[in-house]
Amino acid sequence: MKHLLRSALVLVVLGALAQASFAAGAPGSSTRPKDTVIVDAKTEATIKGALKYLASKQQASGAWGFSGEEQKRQVAMTGYTLMAMQAAGQLPGEGEYGKNVTAGMNYLLDSIGPDGLYNMRSDGQYMYSHGIATIALAELYGQTKSPTMRGKLDKAVKVIISAQANEPGHEGGWRYRPVAKDADISVTVLCLVALRAAKNGGLEVPQRTIDEAVTYVKRCQDERTGGFCYQPQRDPGFARTAAAIYSLQVCGLYEDPMVKKGSEYLFQNLRDDHEWFTYGNFYAASAQYMVGGETWQKWYAKINGVLQSQVVKQGDVAYWESRGRGGVGPTFCTAVYTMILAMPYHYIPLYQR
Repeated sequence: MKHLLRSALVLVVLGALAQASFAAGAPGSSTRPKDTVIVDAKTEATIKGALKYLASKQQASGAWGFSGEEQKRQVAMTGYTLMAMQAAGQLPGEGEYGKNVTAGMNYLLDSIGPDGLYNMRSDGQYMYSHGIATIALAELYGQTKSPTMRGKLDKAVKVIISAQANEPGHEGGWRYRPVAKDADISVTVLCLVALRAAKNGGLEVPQRTIDEAVTYVKRCQDERTGGFCYQPQRDPGFARTAAAIYSLQVCGLYEDPMVKKGSEYLFQNLRDDHEWFTYGNFYAASAQYMVGGETWQKWYAKINGVLQSQVVKQGDVAYWESRGRGGVGPTFCTAVYTMILAMPYHYIPLYQR
């Protein structure tokens, strides 16, 4: 009983802190429009079922990713699942799934070697996993200030800083491997947000590194449509645009005209059958949530309807099957969709103004 009361108190405090940040706005940013979006009973039941599903699929190592492509991407799958857990108010040792969060966090920390790289160096698209895992750890560190985390997290952050591209036309971005060479918008966003989360948590990140990354993201905009491209001067797309305006807002550019145009582009190009549906909506929901107001209200209603129509429920367990290109597997989809549905709880500090 004492543990349950303590867990409940932690969730209340986290919610109050997030709501305070949400209502007042951070220094130098405008106040986010008043939010009328709530998690209704049906959605809450889905979130609870999805958390139970995710907890049941955690491996003995603490990792997530139990079959096929997911098993090859356990660092990334664990990062996404920890973000979903945090979005629903679960922290290390606190909440119904606090033990699962602790085990997942420890898996990622134990995966970081002396060079700051996670234990999947041979992955040809390494920096994707490095980015999301570091975001998840940086958010956990920011909320817990665990001294045992800081050293390893700092090493992972330094890898990102040292791998920032320096080739002409790619300056400021990142790509698949942890080397300072070329760049694309998808890897750049994950690395940039990881740095922003780490900086928010009190780790040392050069402001110049963040500024140069923001400049690269802006160079990827297609001025004609307001969408963003994989690399400058290429075709815009839904997932690329979502990722770009998500990262710009995380860096404090809430009122930038590029964000407004990008938000409109997302509404114009949202489709249920999008080939990068899961990947794109991980960014799109976060981006529209930070825009707030009527934009978020309309977006949440749309995406909630889609997700509720496709969820698989078995008793009190809920999950989503892999869908579309880049769907990876049920762990990835369930983690991303759970995070989206839980965003009105306002528990993730990174997304508050």
